[in-house]
Amino acid sequence: MNSTSADMPERGEREHLRVCADGNNLPFTNREEQGFENRIAQLLAEDMGKPLTYVWAPQIMGFVRNTLELRVCDVIMGVAAGYEFVQGSNAYYRSVYSLIVPEGSDIEITSLNDPSLQDRHIGVIAETPPVVPLRRAGASIKGYPLQVDTRVRAPVKDAIEDIVAGTTEGAVLWGPIAGYYAAQQEPALKVIPLVDDTTDAHLQYRITMGIRHGEPQWKDTLNDFIDRRQDEINAILAEYNVPLLDRHGQLIDEGARDSE
Repeated sequence: MNSTSADMPERGEREHLRVCADGNNLPFTNREEQGFENRIAQLLAEDMGKPLTYVWAPQIMGFVRNTLELRVCDVIMGVAAGYEFVQGSNAYYRSVYSLIVPEGSDIEITSLNDPSLQDRHIGVIAETPPVVPLRRAGASIKGYPLQVDTRVRAPVKDAIEDIVAGTTEGAVLWGPIAGYYAAQQEPALKVIPLVDDTTDAHLQYRITMGIRHGEPQWKDTLNDFIDRRQDEINAILAEYNVPLLDRHGQLIDEGARDSE
């Protein structure tokens, strides 16, 4: 965290809702504002009665430093709770890593320590939580890079295309990505949210809106919005096939409400 930025006084009246975002990062955000985080940001702007503006930057190392800490924008949509470089709002959704396989696949697991994963060709993004349990289970892993400039590379799309082509038998990806891209295929791929995983991998995450430290009034504004508009947020997420969890880690239905 940049202490100089954090020590500056909190902004008062906001003329715009200024969002820091990656311009090529579906299903979350893109410049055409087609992602679900774009939709939620628009809902927030309308709730505030303010115009929505974006500061676009690839979400790679230095993203927070080059956007939020420079005070050129005021919120990052979609930050995992506990991320130390920002102050998080209350969680506005929870999701889980999920297994993607073709319909009719004989891989029918609920946990990443299932012995049937032995020697199965499974895609996974490098340095993400599923990697270690997949290795322990004896899966034949095909890795895809985590930190990429989304303007030139799309490892998640590569992982999906490898399933469709039969290069891999499945992939374990973050739930919102899994749900979105699996539904884009013809025929659609099957998504298995790993809510019953019994390994020690951290597969479930609470997702917040990230803001600068030392801005309690802005945090209160966001928390109030999340509390009042949770059903509408859930409905947007359901449109993008995001596996949504309640606070107990179980799948919930579209429109279900389980706020902080």
